[in-house]
Amino acid sequence: MKPSIIIAAIVGVAVLVFGIYMIDVDQTQETRLPDVDVSVDGGQLPKFDAEVGDIETGTKEVTVTVPTVDVQSPEEDARDDS
Repeated sequence: MKPSIIIAAIVGVAVLVFGIYMIDVDQTQETRLPDVDVSVDGGQLPKFDAEVGDIETGTKEVTVTVPTVDVQSPEEDARDDS
């Protein structure tokens, strides 16, 4: 197997485990199907309480040194060589 596939699988499993750890879902109400006869007597969907993990985000200013790039066309190179 290629190392990239193995690494992708490990990352996928880690994300799945992290997702399972961050979410806790508890059913708070049972499902009740509608009574069906000549007329429909409404049903009831289940209710859930979900507790999810907190993720804090923010911003900060940073100064990044960007290199300058000098691009010369082949015509300029030919002029420089003469």
